[in-house]
Amino acid sequence: MFTLTYWKKAAQQIRNIRVLALCAVFVALQVMSSSVFVQVSENLRIYFSFIFTALFSCIGGPVMALISGFCADIISFMLFPSGAFFFGYTLSAMLGAFIFGLFLWDTKITVIKLVFSRVMITGFVNILLGSVWTTMLYSKGFWFYVTKSAIKNIALLPFEIFILIVLFRVLLPILYRRQLTKSSKLTII
Repeated sequence: MFTLTYWKKAAQQIRNIRVLALCAVFVALQVMSSSVFVQVSENLRIYFSFIFTALFSCIGGPVMALISGFCADIISFMLFPSGAFFFGYTLSAMLGAFIFGLFLWDTKITVIKLVFSRVMITGFVNILLGSVWTTMLYSKGFWFYVTKSAIKNIALLPFEIFILIVLFRVLLPILYRRQLTKSSKLTII
């Protein structure tokens, strides 16, 4: 990922009709799954759309992941609005997908990469940036929101990682046969 060739190849995914079609399907799945959540408190919800974000980011790469994250968030808000629109949350959706794309696209997919990508998204995007956005919107104080978000996100992290591991273990052989990934199976390292 530290080469110009990598980023050229990632950008070329935008012209790949197969990837574009899959992007549309996964954006639809993300939008549908974003309407289903568990309300924990005024600004804390448990979503399951990360599953589709991770899968498409693995297939489409970091550039297409940014695009799909943007589209999914905007369409989700238009169809299922909850409060005022705030671009910070769109940026968070894009960054989460981008991080999955960096770790899972065009490479051997391992449990460590799944865990590390989910931990980065949880810590940086969900807890840190999410608390910044919520503070900007509701003005209760950054540390108040960090604490609430950290408790929820850290409690959910093992379950989210478990779901990703099981999902990728089952789907990687299928995705590999369809020539959508470089990994045929999920390995530890």
